[in-house]
This record gives sequence, C-alpha cells and structure tokens, in this order.
Amino acid sequence: MIKSMVYYGNTSIGEVEVWPKGDTNLGAAAWAREIRVDRLSPPSERCLPLAVMHTVAVGARCLVMESRPPKAADEPPPPLVAMHAACLRDNKTAVVPLGEEELHLVAMTSGRNLTNHACFWGYKVPFGLYNSCLTMLNLRCLGIVFDLDETLIVANTTRTFEDRIDSLQRKLSNETDPQRMNGMLAEIKRYQDDRSILKQYIEGDQVYDDGKMYKVQPEIVPPLSDNHQSLTRPVIRLQEKNIILTRINPLAS
Repeated sequence: MIKSMVYYGNTSIGEVEVWPKGDTNLGAAAWAREIRVDRLSPPSERCLPLAVMHTVAVGARCLVMESRPPKAADEPPPPLVAMHAACLRDNKTAVVPLGEEELHLVAMTSGRNLTNHACFWGYKVPFGLYNSCLTMLNLRCLGIVFDLDETLIVANTTRTFEDRIDSLQRKLSNETDPQRMNGMLAEIKRYQDDRSILKQYIEGDQVYDDGKMYKVQPEIVPPLSDNHQSLTRPVIRLQEKNIILTRINPLAS
C-alpha cells in the first residue's frame, strides 16, 4: 500500500491509499506518490466508463485508490469526494497524464458503504484513445481501418444525403426506444450539417465552418499513366471534420 496525495492541477484535494494491482513498477513511480489529475474526461453517454476500460486499457486494472478516513468525525470531506461524486453522476473519469499514456481513474462504489468516501480503479491507456472511443460510442459510429492495398472513400452527393435523411426520418416515426431515437436524431443532424456544407461549396466554391471561410484551392492530380493527362481539381479540405469537397468533373460549374 502507498500513501499518496491527489492534486487537481496544483490544488491538493485529498490524501489516499493506493494498492498496486499487477504493476510491479507502480510503487517506484514518482507520480504514484503525487497523483496529479489534469482534467475530467467527457461524459460517456452509452456505456459505463468501466466497460470502456475493459475494452481499451493496455492491461488489467493497475491500481485501487481510496480516500483516507477522516481524522475526526466532524471533519468535512475533502474535495476528492466531490470529484468522485461528479464522476459517478456524469460517467466521467479523472485523467492523469503519463507521457504517451494516460491513467484514467474510474469512480467506483465502495463495498464498505461509507459516506464521504472515494474509491477509484486505475487503468492505463494510450494518450487520447479513451476520448476517441467515447466519440464513436456517443455518436453510434465506428472507425474505419484502411489496409495498404486498397483505399476506401465514402463519397456523398446532395442526393445521397437527402436519401439518408428521408430514410432515417421514416424509421424515426416508427421508433419507440428513446435511446435509439436520440441516436437517429443525432445522425440526421450530422447529415443535415454536411449537406449544408456541400450546398455552400456547390453554390459558391467556398464554405463557412465555425466562423471561418474556406475557399477552393486548385490541386493537381498526377496522371494515372502516360496515356492520361493530369487534372486540376477545385478542393476544400476541412481537416477537423475529415471532409474533402471536390467535383467529379473539375470543369463542371
């Protein structure tokens, strides 16, 4: 067992007792004696954080952390207890940066049935992986893995967006499960936003996104062979949305 101090940023929020689980190097790690929480994760809307950790964690649970009992009966609970309650309520984790990894502290209910008590299980994951998984789970979308031999591009036109929106709206009218309804509404909203961006591109060769204007940039496509000519395409790239806007026929207006 290790006696440690927990900080949120540079503010001390409570003393804890830490029990390493399977990580033989944990006791010698400097961060284990001063556990510095940098932030709370986004809320998990579909799965409990513990379920996500069982899928994405590099290894098994690496520690159990519990707040130390108060020295006096009338002593107020430390801020750590409030953070524990917030994580439980909002399905969040407390994140401790560890270089290329993150330690996620998952709030757990203790079997001791104590009031003003905080219990966390710790899991190490690669930096950013937990948030990426939450994004896919919350949006009901899966990531696509590309191999090196073939490239898969999902192309959309205004017609494909309209067809998908109409199809989802028909399914929505017959759906009774609130969770599935929320997922469909979110998906419809994404298609409508993407259709709006595409419409801006078609009408003016420019789009507005998050208050910024993006204009087309000419990009040269090398010829496929000596028998083909190079093409210059009008392209807009929205990197943060993973969207590329162009025309199948570069000469079309």
